[in-house]
Amino acid sequence: MHKYDAILIGSGQAANPLAEKLAAAGWKTALIEKKFIAGTCINVGCTPTKTLIASGRVAYLTKRSADYGVYTTGHSVDIEAVIKRKNAHVLSARESSTKRLLETKNLDVIFGNAVFSGPKEVTVTKEDGSVTIMTAEKIFVNIGTRPAIPPIAGLSEVHYYTSDTILDLLAIPSHLAIIGGSYIALEFGQLYRRLGSEVTIIEGSEQFLSKEDEDIAAEIKKILEEDGIRILTGAKVKSVGSHGDNVTVELEATNGPETIAASHLLVATGRLPETAALNPGMAGIITDKHGFITVDGKLQTNIPGIYALGDVKGGPQFTHISYNDYLILYKNLIENADLSITGRETIYCLFTDPELGRVGLTEKMAREKGLNIKVVTLPAGRIARAWENDETRGMLKAIVNLDNKMILGAAMLCSNGGELMSILQMAMMGNVTYDKIRDAVYAHPTFAESLNNLFARVDQ
Repeated sequence: MHKYDAILIGSGQAANPLAEKLAAAGWKTALIEKKFIAGTCINVGCTPTKTLIASGRVAYLTKRSADYGVYTTGHSVDIEAVIKRKNAHVLSARESSTKRLLETKNLDVIFGNAVFSGPKEVTVTKEDGSVTIMTAEKIFVNIGTRPAIPPIAGLSEVHYYTSDTILDLLAIPSHLAIIGGSYIALEFGQLYRRLGSEVTIIEGSEQFLSKEDEDIAAEIKKILEEDGIRILTGAKVKSVGSHGDNVTVELEATNGPETIAASHLLVATGRLPETAALNPGMAGIITDKHGFITVDGKLQTNIPGIYALGDVKGGPQFTHISYNDYLILYKNLIENADLSITGRETIYCLFTDPELGRVGLTEKMAREKGLNIKVVTLPAGRIARAWENDETRGMLKAIVNLDNKMILGAAMLCSNGGELMSILQMAMMGNVTYDKIRDAVYAHPTFAESLNNLFARVDQ
């Protein structure tokens, strides 16, 4: 039996910095990871996908080079080189994180599979087969999620990819069919379209991107369709099968039954927690019907001293949320703060091109709250820098509370949309009113100066 002050299960974007900080504060700390240090983000999430998307953007701009007066004699995509570049980025980030953790004093990094075996007790089966029992008064779970696989007839009998496994595909599909219209689906869909694939996205809901306002969702759909991506909404997948070298997807679509024949199939229907193998019931930890660990505003489970961080606790599954979970816990435990995730502003980016940066309320949310609002929009083509760059697709949208001039939310769908969103996020954090943003001096020509014109429309 090995006793620690803190045990962290999983090596995600919350656990790693928290482990370092707790160890530095003098806590005897153990970090247990069953596969790769650095969690979803580095290994199968942000780092590999955005590295691949960068290659896709170069291919896209190469095809458009004549629009800028630059002529090429043609180009080709070496998918093996693309994947090699991605792997190098992932390995570099992972090894850097691993080295830093291994060199941290007071911290034991243990590679193995952890399960709860009792209250505040964890049993670890190490890579060499040996078994260790560990206890601690404080236990932190940051084990992330895995791709959700829907119960579709025939799916288990065909070869399909998930957002994890497609990262190592050493071929460019002639036709990629994607089940699901998630953000992950859209990013991969545009990536492979730019690399040369025919792409069909199959969304079961009648509304495309149902979490977004209809005008923003419609604009994204228009952009992707301009790129040559076929998007089907209200299309229920009845079954999948194989026909020769193709995967067939049988649909009940808006216009009746349809069969999609594709060379490759990607299932992108969300992600579920890895909690079943953790055996949380042995520690008395309550999970919801999907397996996500239930926490309070301070990230504590129903068992005092056991916490869940990042994706495993449900809610928004973003790296920056996981990292903020770490900050909240560290400050509460070590600095005696009284922070909570309750009311935390949700921000995120959809990394299509152009990208969508979102913060705060949507128009629909604000209207449901009965707030006295003004909604303003600006076509991306009205941004001087976008026009000069010949990247005019998209739109800007902001929601303003007319009673107090506060910015309630924004959707920045344009080149550098995430950076524009961050400006408005900081304004909202600092209670800066829309007229201050409207009248601020921004360098010309930048994307930021579009905020002058966007918020000038509040008074029109």
